Amino acid sequence: MRLMRIGDPGSEIPIVEHEGVHYSLQSLTADFDGGFWADGPHRVRAALDAGDLKTIDISGRRIGSPIPRPGAVICVGLNYAAHAAESGAQPPTHPVIFLKTPNTVGGPNDDVEIPEDSIKTDWEVELGVVIGTTAAYLSSPNDALASVAGFVLIDDLSERTYQIEISGGQWSKGKSLRGFTPTGPVLVTRDELDHHDLRLRSFVNGEPRQDSSTRDMIFGVAELVQDLSRYMQLEPGDLIITGTPEGVALSGRFPYLDDGDVVEVEIEGLGRQRHRIVRRATHTTEN
Repeated sequence: MRLMRIGDPGSEIPIVEHEGVHYSLQSLTADFDGGFWADGPHRVRAALDAGDLKTIDISGRRIGSPIPRPGAVICVGLNYAAHAAESGAQPPTHPVIFLKTPNTVGGPNDDVEIPEDSIKTDWEVELGVVIGTTAAYLSSPNDALASVAGFVLIDDLSERTYQIEISGGQWSKGKSLRGFTPTGPVLVTRDELDHHDLRLRSFVNGEPRQDSSTRDMIFGVAELVQDLSRYMQLEPGDLIITGTPEGVALSGRFPYLDDGDVVEVEIEGLGRQRHRIVRRATHTTEN
């Protein structure tokens, strides 16, 4: 299934896209929150088969993140060897993990505000994994994959000065600015997407930047979920972001983002985002 949420921020409604037609799911669920994943997908399929859902026109409507605010946003760093090299690091022997705050999750086409002093805001196209069942101490990759609800497109925006130069040794300062995790436009359930070889691309002002495939990940989805379950309990609705390929500004090959720049990211089968970078206005105090 292809699940979406449309509407103004904080007032999004759940819908499903089926064979090019959009249907409201308000009669089945208030939202795609953690409780939805227990039996929600089954109920949506049954309602589609029975013809019980009402169509909805989404033309001109804002597309929100296909998941509401998750309990946790768990990120994997340096998970593509070429990106590790352009970052000046060796490929890791164990997954590198950091956290973003849940309020970084925003709509795929929303403007993204950067701080007034930002000079090193960067783009990162990534495959996102949404957890569907509680997962802890998983015993096999098969068990790990069974805990996945579906997949989403992510731009893991990063302010590199905050992340590296004034980080205190951790990355979250440069990762947790408001709106720095544009998500969507759709969530595709695990049964309808082969995640092993998906093309990922990014563009800035129409110029190509990243172009790779999920087959180049050092640690695959099942391996990541199983590994994470050793260190934390994953909950339904949690978001795991699986790393980015080479082609970011940190490499030194491209300029960092600035006011008015337009970032586009896409993953095969998961759609495309387009968001404009807007510099936060400098605040002045009048006497």
